[in-house]
Amino acid sequence: MGTANWIAPQALSDTGIRRGVLEELAVKTLFLGGEMSLVDLADRMCLSLVAVEEIFTFLRREQLCEVKGMAVGSHRIAISAHGKSRAAELLNLNRYVGPAPVSLADYTARVNAQSVQLLAIQPSDLQRAFQHLVLPEATLSRLGAAVVSGTSIFMYGPSGTGKTTIGSSIPTIYNDTVLVPYAVEVDNQIITVYDPGVHHAVEQSADDGDDRRWIRCERPRVIAGGELSSEMLELQFNAATRFCIAPLQMKANNGVLLLDDFGRQRMRPDELLNRWMTPLDRRMDFLSLPGGKKFEIPFDLFLVFSTNLNPNDLADEAFLRRVPNKIKIGYATPEQFIEIFRRLCERRRLPYNAGLPEQLVEYITEELKQPLSQCYARDLLDQIVWAARYQGVEPRLTPDTLEQACQSYFLSHNEL
Repeated sequence: MGTANWIAPQALSDTGIRRGVLEELAVKTLFLGGEMSLVDLADRMCLSLVAVEEIFTFLRREQLCEVKGMAVGSHRIAISAHGKSRAAELLNLNRYVGPAPVSLADYTARVNAQSVQLLAIQPSDLQRAFQHLVLPEATLSRLGAAVVSGTSIFMYGPSGTGKTTIGSSIPTIYNDTVLVPYAVEVDNQIITVYDPGVHHAVEQSADDGDDRRWIRCERPRVIAGGELSSEMLELQFNAATRFCIAPLQMKANNGVLLLDDFGRQRMRPDELLNRWMTPLDRRMDFLSLPGGKKFEIPFDLFLVFSTNLNPNDLADEAFLRRVPNKIKIGYATPEQFIEIFRRLCERRRLPYNAGLPEQLVEYITEELKQPLSQCYARDLLDQIVWAARYQGVEPRLTPDTLEQACQSYFLSHNEL
C-alpha cells in the first residue's frame, strides 16, 4: 500500500514556512541558476506556480530581479545587480539552495501518520523478506512479533550466525512507501533530511496537486557499525555550507536503524544507551540547533541492536527493559547448514556430488570441533570461486577443491 501525498500549498501562508525564508531561497536560486521562467523557479523550489508568483511580486517590488520577457505564459526573470549583492550576503549566511523546506509541525505530523507502529505485518511478509535465508519458524515468528511492535530488538549470538544479514533484511518486510522531506526548517535554520544513500526514491506518476517538497521513498534503512560516534546522533552543522544535516535517527524515521556490532562503536555503549534512554521511552528525541536552542522530533523507527557480545555486559537492566524484544541467533543445525550450502550452490550454479555437504558438516563438527557457523558455507564457496578465477578455470565443487578451501580458510586443518 502507499501513503497518499499531501496537497501542495498554493499560498505562501499555507507552506508553514516564514515568507522571508522562501523569498531568500528564491534569491539564491535565481542567482545561481541564471535566467529562468517562473515555472522553472517553481520546479527548482518544488513549490506551486501560484506560490512562486507571490515570491515574484516581492522580488520585483524590491528590485531583486529583472523581467526578461514571457515564456509559455509566465515571466522570464534574471537576478538584478541589487539582487546579486543580496544573494551574496544570503549565501554567506546559508548556502542551502534546493527544494523549499517543510515546517517542523508538518514533518512531525507526517512522520506520526506514517509510523512504523501503524503497520499491519503478516507472516507472508516475513516469509517474503527472509526467503533467501534459512531460519527456524520460531525465529521468524519472534521477528514478526518484534517488527509489529515497531519499537526495538536486541539480536545477540555468536559471530557468523547471520545477525547482520537478518537485520539488514528487516526493511524488506515493509511493503509500502513513505514521504520524506528534502529539508525541514526550524527557527530559520534549514536541516536537510533526504539522503539518497539511505532513502531509495520510487518511481511514480507525478500529480500537479502533490506537495513536491516531499519525495516518495521506500521505508529507510540506515546501518551504522564501528564508525558510529556521538556526533552522528546530533545535528551536523557544516561550517562551509552553513546549514545542518539530519542525524542518523532522523534520517531513519519511519524505517529501520541497525546498529551493527553493537559494543564496538567509537562511542561507549553506556554513552549511546544514555543518549537514547528517553527516546526509546517516549518515542521523541531532542536535538540542538547551532545556537543552542533545543527542539523535539519524533523518534519513530524500528531500532535493531546486533551484537556478538553478552548483552548483560553492554547494558544495564533499565535499558534492556526498554528494548522489549530480545532474540538469540544461534548456530545452524546440520540440516540447516546443508540447506544453506545447497541454496548457495544453486545460486552460483555449482553442482556437487551427493554427500559432499554432509562430509563438510562432519569435518567441521568432528575434526575441527567447531560449531556450524552459517557464514562457513558462503566463505568456503568464495574460496573455491577465487581459486578457480586465479587458475583461469570454471569453479567446480569437488572433494579436492573443498579441501583446498578449508586449508585456506580454517586455522587448523585435518584432511576431509
